[in-house]
Amino acid sequence: MVLWKKKQLIRGKEETMGRLNPDDIIIRKMSFSDLDAIVAIDERVSHKRRREYYEMKMEHALDKADIVTSLVAEVRGKVVGFIMGNLYVGDFGIPENTATIETIGVDPELQKQGIARGLAEQFISNMKAAGVDTVHTLVEWNEGKLLMFFNSLGFHPAKTLSLEIKL
Repeated sequence: MVLWKKKQLIRGKEETMGRLNPDDIIIRKMSFSDLDAIVAIDERVSHKRRREYYEMKMEHALDKADIVTSLVAEVRGKVVGFIMGNLYVGDFGIPENTATIETIGVDPELQKQGIARGLAEQFISNMKAAGVDTVHTLVEWNEGKLLMFFNSLGFHPAKTLSLEIKL
């Protein structure tokens, strides 16, 4: 049963894309060649163009080739989602190995099809293999759908409290 269909014009002909088969989703290590696709997805989700931000994030994340903390999801050879994070060993005075999910994005037309879940589960699996005890992320309080997504993965409010000062 097809829950939704997307029609798009490709080279002058109409193509119908139905609900994705989970086997169509490939999760792989992010590479610098994914930058344009990541920026485009982020712009469609956030309505902001942040190319410089992602260039900087990719330089930092992809420099650590031994532990994969940045992944992309592909469908039929096209990047449709991404996740980026970091691994910390004893940072912020926390004495355990921790990781953070810093950003996650999925093409809005392909959301709610398991892409973000696949990315997050692979990220968590990679962190477990690296000996990580805890994965953290920050979500704005009014982002109900994102809070529910992370809750469905087993995330819950942390014992730490984020503090800030406005300058």
